[in-house]
Amino acid sequence: MTTNTLSSQETDSEKRYAWVYLLNLVFYLIPLMLNDYPRWQIIVSLLALIPFIFSYYKAYSANSQNAWAPILAMLVLAVMITPINPGSLSLFTFAGFFIGFFYSARVAILSLMAISVSLFVLNQLLGFNQYYFPAYGTLLVTVVGLFGVIERRRLENKRLQQKSDDEIMQMAKIVERERIARDLHDVMGHSLSSIVLKAELAQKLLAKQEVSQASQQLTELSTIARDSLSQIRRTVSNYKHTGLDATIQQLCQRLRDKGIATQVTGELEPLSARIESQLILILTELVSNMLRYSQARTCQIILRQQKDMIEFTLIEQAKLKALNEGNGIQGIKERVASLNGHYQVKLSPNYQTQITIPLQPATEEDQ
Repeated sequence: MTTNTLSSQETDSEKRYAWVYLLNLVFYLIPLMLNDYPRWQIIVSLLALIPFIFSYYKAYSANSQNAWAPILAMLVLAVMITPINPGSLSLFTFAGFFIGFFYSARVAILSLMAISVSLFVLNQLLGFNQYYFPAYGTLLVTVVGLFGVIERRRLENKRLQQKSDDEIMQMAKIVERERIARDLHDVMGHSLSSIVLKAELAQKLLAKQEVSQASQQLTELSTIARDSLSQIRRTVSNYKHTGLDATIQQLCQRLRDKGIATQVTGELEPLSARIESQLILILTELVSNMLRYSQARTCQIILRQQKDMIEFTLIEQAKLKALNEGNGIQGIKERVASLNGHYQVKLSPNYQTQITIPLQPATEEDQ
């Protein structure tokens, strides 16, 4: 038995549009529109939708342990409303979907068979002229139940893929940590050993009153320390740049996963910590906005660096008549302004965002 939940595994957009599936209730309303039912039957049929929709949303956010309650409620409502409105078949199909989604094949088959038997019993008790009601109902419930099974497997595959991606990212982090440890050992191991030896030698020479030779050892020790500090700074700068590169790669992969063909042109040299951190946040917000709102199928990211400035351009193959500036764009503008940069947007021939940031000499704190 699966423990899937619609609420925990669906994306935000899928959860937001859960109401769309309720449009299938039009088949519940069709008999009311085509037949000359008394007003009380129409009112009762419409009132029955209130607890049904409540049960639908309860099932949508349930798991396999507690989904039985809203599913049973939907089935009871469907049975009770059938004598008044044969469009109740639509209600049975919703229950069939959730049964297929939440439960194992054995439980789902037995449940769908029970629903089918119930339809035939209702057909006999209510004296419907033909077997159209139970036969057509059984077909609908079975097919929609299969859709539930397909949806469950889709979400399971999605979860497994996400787990696989998380494992790959975790392995990448482990490899990166090992690389950093190895680099630091290579950079600092020999230097620190030399510093210790020079310090001990200078100490012994001073104890023997050999001041000039001790002074020479201390001078060499100072040189080694400066060289080590420079190597550490270069290494850290490379790590920072690797972080920016990794972020760009991750953002591009998010766009490609969304079906947006993405191309990156150019590269940047190591940047100060302040500029790089702000640039990462800006790029992330731009890509997030594109994933939320853009209808583009392709985009291009252009990176360009000169001696005194860097330029980032994001081109989406889409045209806009107007741009609504929300909190995200305002945040981007504020970050660009904090770096004394320039933010520019073009709406045609393609939507283009261009950000220019001046470069300043990195301080020792940035490095």
